[in-house]
Amino acid sequence: MSQLRKYIEKHPWESKRLVGLDDKQLTGLISQASKLNNQKKAAEERQKMRIIKVGGGRKPKLSNEDQILLTLVYLHHLPTFQMLGVQFEISESAANYIFHHWLVILRELLPASLVEQVKKNDSEWQWIE
Repeated sequence: MSQLRKYIEKHPWESKRLVGLDDKQLTGLISQASKLNNQKKAAEERQKMRIIKVGGGRKPKLSNEDQILLTLVYLHHLPTFQMLGVQFEISESAANYIFHHWLVILRELLPASLVEQVKKNDSEWQWIE
């Protein structure tokens, strides 16, 4: 468990300042994102042709909750991946990989920003300019 997660569990009222979501929103987002991640992994596993036995390999250093927190911290504060790596005690490249993995899942769960919605339709983008 990361230091940030321990701190949020002790001081739930501080979660808004740390990750941009209040405690209830954070808990709901973590459970929905974990559920969606598990569904995607199960679907991927069904299509995969296995060479190595299921459960083989190294276990991840961070739990799903900590990985989601890492992603939310990056989105809220925009630190470097090196700083995230130091904060969560992982490598810079692992922080980068975790962020991009969970970003895809969070984009499915959360509504797009107004700019992203408008960029999809060039005619609407011209209207704003």
